[in-house]
Amino acid sequence: MLTIDFKRLDLRDGDRVLDLGCGRGRHTHALYWHDAPVHVTGLDLSEADVMATRESFADLPPPDESPLRVGTLAAGNAQRLPFPDNTFDAVICSEVLEHVDDPDAAMAEITRVTKPGGRVALSVPRYWPEWICWKLSKGYQNTPGGHVRIFRQDELHAGARRTGLRKTGHHWAHALHSPYWWLQCAVWDIREEHGLVKAYRRFLEWDLLQAPWITRTLERLLNPVMGKSLVMYFVKPV
Repeated sequence: MLTIDFKRLDLRDGDRVLDLGCGRGRHTHALYWHDAPVHVTGLDLSEADVMATRESFADLPPPDESPLRVGTLAAGNAQRLPFPDNTFDAVICSEVLEHVDDPDAAMAEITRVTKPGGRVALSVPRYWPEWICWKLSKGYQNTPGGHVRIFRQDELHAGARRTGLRKTGHHWAHALHSPYWWLQCAVWDIREEHGLVKAYRRFLEWDLLQAPWITRTLERLLNPVMGKSLVMYFVKPV
């Protein structure tokens, strides 16, 4: 399930791309197999998630005569990135800033390691769907390692602008996932056993694997209204 639209990053052969807060590697894997062969670096605070990302590469055997592709994985802190200035042609940071103690420090680090002229993609939970989750469940709010803040669109934009980034566009994503999280929050303590939660999860998994035109069209229409994620794109001026 990809949140970032790679087409907006204008990736070219040989670009160095950082997937900051890679988790279990959904964007890292997609970047590794991108049409333009890039050098992707996946970094996450959780060493267990980094190891899971590495292990899952074994499930994706390379096609014959594929161009050279390079992947690097590391554990590290978004607020103190272990890279020199101006290292990456593009940086993506998807569903991470809502977790960190100091998002301004993380934003400054993202800008620091991006090359002049480089592209940055940020995504966070959209304000009002996330606000409903917080209102429905204290457990959702207090999950260890969970969300510690809700971003408004202008706040995310202002934080990036303070570091010198210039916005180039935005969109919303995953509208069909908003009701799923509301449902989970409404029955938080029994969500793993609740029949409706299980049924909705099966629906989302089916949609992800089959991508039927009717649900893809429905989500496209609903994203501006109730998309679960806000995605913003920036460039670091030369």
